[in-house]
Amino acid sequence: MKIYDDKHIKNVVFVGAHNSGKTTLAETMLFEAGLINRRGKVENKNTVADHHEIEHEKGNSVFATPLHTEWRNYKINIIDTPGLDDFIGEVISSIRVADTIVTVLNGQHGVEVGTEIIWNYIDKYHKPTIFVINQIDHPNLNFEESFKSIKGLVGNNAIKIQYPLKVDGAQCIIDILKMKMYKFPAEGGKPEKLPIPVEQMEIAECLHNELVEKAAENDEELMEHYFDEGTLNEGELRKGIKAGMLNHDLFPVFCISALQDMGSGRLMGFIDNVAPAAADLKPEQSIDGKEIPSTKESPTVLFVFKSVHQPNLGQVTFFKVISGEVRLNDKLVNSRNGETETFNQLFIMDGKERKPVARLTVGDIGASLKLKHTETNDTLAQEGFDIAIKPIQYPQPRIRRAVFAVNTKDEEKLTDSLKKIHSQDPTVLISFSNETRQLILACQGELHLATIDWTLKNIYGVEAYFEKPKISFRETIQRSSAANYRHKKQSGGSGQFAQVHMKIEPWREGIEEPEGFNIRGKEEMDLPWGGKLVFYNCIVGGVIDQRYLPSIMKGILEVMEKGPLTGSYIRDVRVMVYDGKMHPVDSNDISFKIAGAHAFKEAFLNANPKLLEPALELLVKTPEDVVGNVMTELQARRSIILGIEPNNNYQVLKCVAPEAELFGFSTELRSLTKGRATYKSKFAAYQPVPENIQREMINNNEGVSVAAR
Repeated sequence: MKIYDDKHIKNVVFVGAHNSGKTTLAETMLFEAGLINRRGKVENKNTVADHHEIEHEKGNSVFATPLHTEWRNYKINIIDTPGLDDFIGEVISSIRVADTIVTVLNGQHGVEVGTEIIWNYIDKYHKPTIFVINQIDHPNLNFEESFKSIKGLVGNNAIKIQYPLKVDGAQCIIDILKMKMYKFPAEGGKPEKLPIPVEQMEIAECLHNELVEKAAENDEELMEHYFDEGTLNEGELRKGIKAGMLNHDLFPVFCISALQDMGSGRLMGFIDNVAPAAADLKPEQSIDGKEIPSTKESPTVLFVFKSVHQPNLGQVTFFKVISGEVRLNDKLVNSRNGETETFNQLFIMDGKERKPVARLTVGDIGASLKLKHTETNDTLAQEGFDIAIKPIQYPQPRIRRAVFAVNTKDEEKLTDSLKKIHSQDPTVLISFSNETRQLILACQGELHLATIDWTLKNIYGVEAYFEKPKISFRETIQRSSAANYRHKKQSGGSGQFAQVHMKIEPWREGIEEPEGFNIRGKEEMDLPWGGKLVFYNCIVGGVIDQRYLPSIMKGILEVMEKGPLTGSYIRDVRVMVYDGKMHPVDSNDISFKIAGAHAFKEAFLNANPKLLEPALELLVKTPEDVVGNVMTELQARRSIILGIEPNNNYQVLKCVAPEAELFGFSTELRSLTKGRATYKSKFAAYQPVPENIQREMINNNEGVSVAAR
């Protein structure tokens, strides 16, 4: 296979809402370039991009699929991405390594919710972007409204390169850059190049002048030439358009019919001639802010943007060559763990097809098999060149579930399988809660969860079921209380004896030291589950030997690890041990541990105990026209609205909501707003549970003391 330099490598990613035609466009481009002999169809389950079994079963893209084509002395690496935002991780990683983004729109709908969500990431990475309005041959096409929706998304920097036209029943495209009309046969394919019709010339010239002005704005030399000559030739236009795309100030708009192969060849020509190449973009940066030279002569650096576990192959690792060249049998060092990886296999991927290559140069995208110590977001570099590239930042999960193996013998297999799924898709997070004793799976939505379930069952052979996760409540007290407990046990020989008097009080930051006690010592403990225990030694006259005080504290901590209300952790309590008794023969550590535990439990239940629940701070971004419905939903979930701020055509609600009430909120929010709203959450604080809910929870807890009720 021919090796291209970085000036002739174009890395494009196809993004867009579900059913916009990305996979069909990729298939058509491969066909146009002669890499495949016939075009597959999504509904026939025979496209190059959608080759996974789950994609055939679900009827939509689930994974980002790297492909490549060669067109007029350029290599175009294409990554076809899913359109559903449950699989946004696949989209983000692809955007990260692309040189140009091709955003495909369904010409019947224009910019959709999925387009808006993806645009936020394109804008974040400041990537050059082309918009492509698809389905120009559809009877319900609304090209002008679709173009307006693009301008609504990116502003007046969207500029028409083409617009569709019907002439005597034939589908045509007017090209503003070349000032030509392309007339397509009914079955699509190679068009006839014709002059622009007289009745369209005024419109075309007006649009051409807009394009000239926009292109000139992005280059001082072109601007001067434009002022002198009043126009730009095609070569100058290309230069200005590329500069505008690199500045994120110009967004060319094309029109095609991917299904009928109309306009795809012209789009490929524009990608070749105008769209930025790998060499045009700013150099990658390391974690510590250093630029990595993107030259062939520099030390080899690879960035891993995707990993796939395939049952018959093992792990397939996808990477972009950031610097230098990688060759077959090269040894590179992983900057994360220091492990050396050997590239025994090197290839480019076209769907499921692997095409071996001897080397890949800077700017190119490739893959390797069975790298043992490498995951997504890792940097692999030449030995002695210690560098780590800034990692991809993935969105936080939107739903959480407790996951269990149907067969308890498969628990370990379930955990291992989920780790592999996380390696393949970093938006899937796996954790184990020691508190609730549950394996917690967090992901992007219900469809994402269904895909994970399918993968567990069909790829890894594990039957799993999912439940609402338990909430990590806390228990504390609201007033002071005193108690004493005598532990006495005689069973022949030496017995057990201990008596402990203590007072407990709520602890808060900055609280004054307790009054009325002779404080002999103080131990302040940051509890592993949050909050504090402050333990005071207030023993006078040696009624309890100093060596027994740690045992009393152990007994208190045992109760705090399983509070008497609901079995939750206790936090934010201070304890003053001020009196007691011991026996010269029968007293020992275990006796004082038991006495301390019982005294603390009794005092706790008499101190107006309170149940606390975790509350999350939410930032909900919702369209203005449904903000009332969203606020009603939040308030129904016991949320407190802290403020509302405008954000373009959206409103951002800041609120605090109990975690226990947010189960299913992501799905409900999507339903209320037709998928247009998004939200972020983070832990805020523990807050008191309402009395009615506390009573219900205590009554449902087995073995609760009558005093607590």
